[in-house]
Amino acid sequence: MATLKNQLREEISARRRAMSPFVREQVAGDLADWMYAAPFRLEYDVTVAAYVPIGTEPGSPAMLDALIDRGVSVLVPVVPDGDPAPLDWVRYDGASTLRNGRWGLLEPAGERLGVDAVHAASVVLVPALAVDKTGVRLGRGAGYYDRTLIGSSAELVAVVYDDEVVDSLPSGNYDIPVGWALTPGGGFRRLR
Repeated sequence: MATLKNQLREEISARRRAMSPFVREQVAGDLADWMYAAPFRLEYDVTVAAYVPIGTEPGSPAMLDALIDRGVSVLVPVVPDGDPAPLDWVRYDGASTLRNGRWGLLEPAGERLGVDAVHAASVVLVPALAVDKTGVRLGRGAGYYDRTLIGSSAELVAVVYDDEVVDSLPSGNYDIPVGWALTPGGGFRRLR
C-alpha cells in the first residue's frame, strides 16, 4: 500500500507542478470566496484550524484572511522539531505575521498554544493531495495531521483541486477520515 500511496503522491504532485501560476492564483481567490458560503457556522465565537498553503497547494493566505474578516479565530499549525508528532498551533493574525518554519512552511510568529489547541476548533481545514468520496485523505505521508486529529469532533475538510476528489484511495489503520472536501469549483462537498 505504501508504494501505491507514494506513486499517487508523485502523480498528483506532478500535475500540480504543471498547473500555471495564473490558474493557481484564480483557485486561491475561489477558495477564499468559499469562506463566505461555508455550510458551517463561522462567526465571532468560532475557531477554525487551518494551514497556510505553499507552493502548489490550493489556496493562499487570502482564505485565512476571509475567515478573519468573518470574525472567526484562526489557528495555524507549527511543525514540531524531531520525528513526526502532533502539530502545535498559533493564532493567525494576518500574512504579515508569517515566517518560514520547518521545511519552508509558513508559520505565524506568535505564542505557541500547544497541541491541544486544535480541539477548540469546530472546523479544521486540512491540506491534502487527494480525497476520496468516503473521506480517505491522501497527505504527504508523514502523518502529522493523522496524529493531530485523533479524537477530534470538528468538521474535517480536505482542501484539494477539483480533479483531486476521486472514487477511492488506499487507506491505512492510522488514517483519519475527513467528512468534507473543499474545491475551488464545487465549494464544500459532504463525503461518505
